[in-house]
Amino acid sequence: MATPHVLAIPYPAQGHVIPLMEVSLRLVKHGIKVTFVNTEFNHKRVVEALSETENTQEKESVNLVAIPDGIEPWEDRNELGKLSEAILNFMPGKLEDLIQKINETDRDRIMCVIADYGMGWALELAKKLGIKTVAFCSAAAAMLNLLANCPKLIDDGIIDSDGRVLKKQMFQLSPAMPVMNSETLAWTSMGDLATQKIMFHFIMNNYISANVADWSICNSTYELEPTAFALIPNCKPIGPLLANYRLGKSSGHFWPQEETCLEWLDQQPSQSVIYVAFGSFTIFNETQFQELALGLELTNRPFLWVVRQDISTVKSTLPNMPEGFNKRVQNRGLVVSWAPQQKVLSHPSVACFLSHCGWNSTVKGVSNGVPFLCWPYFADQFFNQTYICDHWEVGLELEKDAGGIIRKEEIENKLEQLLTDKSYKERALNLQAKTVASARKGCSHKNFNNFVDWIKEKDNHFL
Repeated sequence: MATPHVLAIPYPAQGHVIPLMEVSLRLVKHGIKVTFVNTEFNHKRVVEALSETENTQEKESVNLVAIPDGIEPWEDRNELGKLSEAILNFMPGKLEDLIQKINETDRDRIMCVIADYGMGWALELAKKLGIKTVAFCSAAAAMLNLLANCPKLIDDGIIDSDGRVLKKQMFQLSPAMPVMNSETLAWTSMGDLATQKIMFHFIMNNYISANVADWSICNSTYELEPTAFALIPNCKPIGPLLANYRLGKSSGHFWPQEETCLEWLDQQPSQSVIYVAFGSFTIFNETQFQELALGLELTNRPFLWVVRQDISTVKSTLPNMPEGFNKRVQNRGLVVSWAPQQKVLSHPSVACFLSHCGWNSTVKGVSNGVPFLCWPYFADQFFNQTYICDHWEVGLELEKDAGGIIRKEEIENKLEQLLTDKSYKERALNLQAKTVASARKGCSHKNFNNFVDWIKEKDNHFL
């Protein structure tokens, strides 16, 4: 009897690859074969970031394959407009060729495609080929609500048909939903106006394409977003998708994880360390970077700071630390290039998370009962901050000065407030308990089991 065979394809960005990889690895545990399709550029990064042992384990569990994204290896994948246009022009044909090749050579034919909402075109392709389809949302369910309401936002004159903001105002998608700001919608911070237009249409067209899917699943829980899921009942929460389901091993990273930072955390007092990480896209200019460093120094608290090689506005150049900074903080600060985030956030020495508020990081922080100091950079991160600070009340936001810089004093003051007011930690622990329970025995657990049963069925009937 053939083994159920699923093909998974994420949007080619770190925050999309990791959670879909977690879905894939959990499917493998349920006896389902998974082929995971990265772009060639990201496939190389993921494989190189794995240790030799991990590489062997990955190949034994998930079949990692690659197709080209349509742009040259040396071109900047952070130019999202250019990347997204290339994806649409180039990848559908390559994915169809891959599926046909697998089905001709593998006795276990592809019988289901799971695609990121940002790759909705892949679900239309799967439908054409007579294959089951699943749309995966790696962001908050509220983002699907936003996209569903875009026609109304256009009718109300808040945005135009290209997503450009016409009216600066706060609005709600429903009375129980958090307030949204028209100036920080997901696509309005993705480059210049031309890029924003490209991304708005890319996001909307893929969202519409993804709505053909037989199933819609999301890395979230009813407990985190009850109103959002009530507004889109066809989308099933299966989160939080955490590496600790698999003994702490995380997969899909674009950079090697520096596990030695865990030994350093072991030496720090309980609930003492400020963990600072800004995901894979955030960049800083020299002034802002130095203010952040000095703000961490002013706290007189231990900190673990992730500084990617490409975090600077000056390409391929790390920003300079303030003069004498390394010597002054050498006994209480550690800087690494990439950290095993799930293990760090679950470590007892970590007190709070200074974060860009990407949804992947938000879910991990919430699932470990860690309060947040929020520093959103782009896309959905501003709305996630609203969830964290205003809706769940487990974090604080930072204020910029007149020149658009978050100053060291602001960083110091907000961290002090977050760490001395115990109510933030108490609420974070309460939210953690509800969120994790959903994954272990609640709605998310039941939804995932139903999802697995559906994949294993022989017909395409939607449960």
